[in-house]
Amino acid sequence: MRFLIKFSYDGTAYSGFQTQPNLNTIQERLESALQIINNGKKTNIVATGRTDKGVHALCQYAHADIDVDITEYKLKRAMNSNLPDDIYVIETKIVSNDFHARYNVKSKEYKYYINLGEYNPLERNYVFQYNYTLNKDRMNEAIKIFLGTHDFRAFVTESKEKENCVRTITDAKVEQIDNKLVITFKGDGFLRYQVRNMVGILIRVGENKISPEDVEKILESKDRTTTGKTAPPEGLYLTEVTY
Repeated sequence: MRFLIKFSYDGTAYSGFQTQPNLNTIQERLESALQIINNGKKTNIVATGRTDKGVHALCQYAHADIDVDITEYKLKRAMNSNLPDDIYVIETKIVSNDFHARYNVKSKEYKYYINLGEYNPLERNYVFQYNYTLNKDRMNEAIKIFLGTHDFRAFVTESKEKENCVRTITDAKVEQIDNKLVITFKGDGFLRYQVRNMVGILIRVGENKISPEDVEKILESKDRTTTGKTAPPEGLYLTEVTY
């Protein structure tokens, strides 16, 4: 049977989602738990996408094929019994054998949290400790430039000369809640480092170092060298996946 697994995780202790040799990853932990449940058979998962080292997820999905006869509820309980405390299976659901956790995704939402107040050591792994003021109004003006369908090549760290970098962003906003900024992006998909690179340029706008008009020029340039620093990973969360 094919199961769709919904789970969350604290990415602090992991070298990203994807399995890598000799490194602790989310995927490795999930597959190890499933192998125990699946009578020792190596069991691969296919996730909606990958998150980087230090990035968190409140809502992530993956599918896996299980040979043993097990209910949805018992699979959830068994996985959580074999997972560390910083990974938690929220729900499991039987799906058709042609369901694909990545290709069936309609939209994803990411949120990025920035602390504008005093440094908080308890939140250092969960909120970017910027600890200075930013011009929220200018950032909100600039973020609207990302709405719609664009080639986001300028916001992808890796060399992407041959890859399709066209994506559609349907929602983008900057909100202030107490002393934190919350930056939200929702779209049909995101490239590696894209969200963190967009946040990085928005911070430059908030610092009054560049204008919203400059962001539009950078987007149109399709040149990563014009974008600047990538925002740190700890403030980033995958918060919603829609099928």
